[in-house]
Amino acid sequence: MSLLIIGGTGTLGRQIVLQALTKGYPVRCLVRNFRKANFLKEWGAELVYGDLSIPETIPPCFQGISAVIDASTSRAADFEGLKTVDWYGKLSLIDAAKAADVQRFVFCSAQNAEQFSNIPLMEMKQAIENKLQQSKIPYTIFRLTGFYQGLIEQYAIPILENLPIWVTNENTRVSYMDTQDIAKFCLRSLQLPETTNKIFFLGGPKAWVSSEIIRLCEQLAGQSAKVNRIPLLVLKFVAQVFGFFEWGQNISDRLAFVEILNIENNFSKSTFDLYKTFKIDPSEVAQLDDYFLEYFIRLLKRLRDINFEDVQKQKNLII
Repeated sequence: MSLLIIGGTGTLGRQIVLQALTKGYPVRCLVRNFRKANFLKEWGAELVYGDLSIPETIPPCFQGISAVIDASTSRAADFEGLKTVDWYGKLSLIDAAKAADVQRFVFCSAQNAEQFSNIPLMEMKQAIENKLQQSKIPYTIFRLTGFYQGLIEQYAIPILENLPIWVTNENTRVSYMDTQDIAKFCLRSLQLPETTNKIFFLGGPKAWVSSEIIRLCEQLAGQSAKVNRIPLLVLKFVAQVFGFFEWGQNISDRLAFVEILNIENNFSKSTFDLYKTFKIDPSEVAQLDDYFLEYFIRLLKRLRDINFEDVQKQKNLII
């Protein structure tokens, strides 16, 4: 089965590319900038030019392709740019996949998108889900929660740099997940006929509130956090005024995404059944505390190496 991966240079997409190559899939990545995507070529992926904002570039990318995995999300700073990529671009992608008669279309959507029609990106993701279902293409849709990788920027780095952490006053638990494990589910779905034409709420084995994550980072960093809280009502007002957010690009955007994750859902209650369906042992899925521990160990090692290099330079100057 040959794969076309959209968003291969992104946080999630690169994990999908790497694991697909490791499993022996022929992988083609739709990219706009060959220089920025060169690392994918070095891994063994084929790069082909394609731009979701230029529909005519999309169909040629599907030649010889059996399945497509769309892990892309726009970071447009204006509504028109967002609409061009995440609406018209995705519609063109679906049309091209249908014309190419692909065996599976895996779409990475967002959790609770249907409840946030006031946010255009969420509205578009929900609409694209509907269009994909109507297309008659065999599909698998994953509604994703937050990534572990995003929590590093939101919690760990501010604590290490003695900067404030911004959180809402809500304490709803969120089942964040490592992108490596999300990639594992995406690729496993291609091997399981029973995942065809299904929507899955994908989350980690344990749900966390922000205060628990902050305490974990404080313990690992050995220093206290400065926490600033924003009432959820204020956040909702900001969302109504601006009407859109760039995925995880600044404080208000990240908090808006947290609000989306905070809506109660039933995926956490069916985690066991989800893992059973995908034949994945929960013990194989990374725990957040282990992920943070590994991050801090790597960081401290890097700091020791930098310190050692500085000491050596000073000795050489003395000599």
